[in-house]
Amino acid sequence: MISGLIIVSLLLTSIYLGYRTWYLAGTLADAQEYIEGLESTNQYMFERIDQSYSAMKQIDRLGAFEKDDEAGTTFQLLSQVVEELKEQFNDSEAQEK
Repeated sequence: MISGLIIVSLLLTSIYLGYRTWYLAGTLADAQEYIEGLESTNQYMFERIDQSYSAMKQIDRLGAFEKDDEAGTTFQLLSQVVEELKEQFNDSEAQEK
């Protein structure tokens, strides 16, 4: 009788732990997909910002944006953001390899 109760309790514990493992594996897979989606979105946004910055540099052949006015300040801030993003993405790409 006692051995039957022990077997039943071990069986129920095994079923519960198996269910929890399956549930956590699914949750982990969902989280991984979410992170991969964020990484691709970040890469896309970085590329768009870099393209915009390159276009601004081409438009600014005479250096008008680099003066000390509102457009120049915005140009400098965008330049800083692009440089920081380049450092971050270059570091993350180096770590992946």
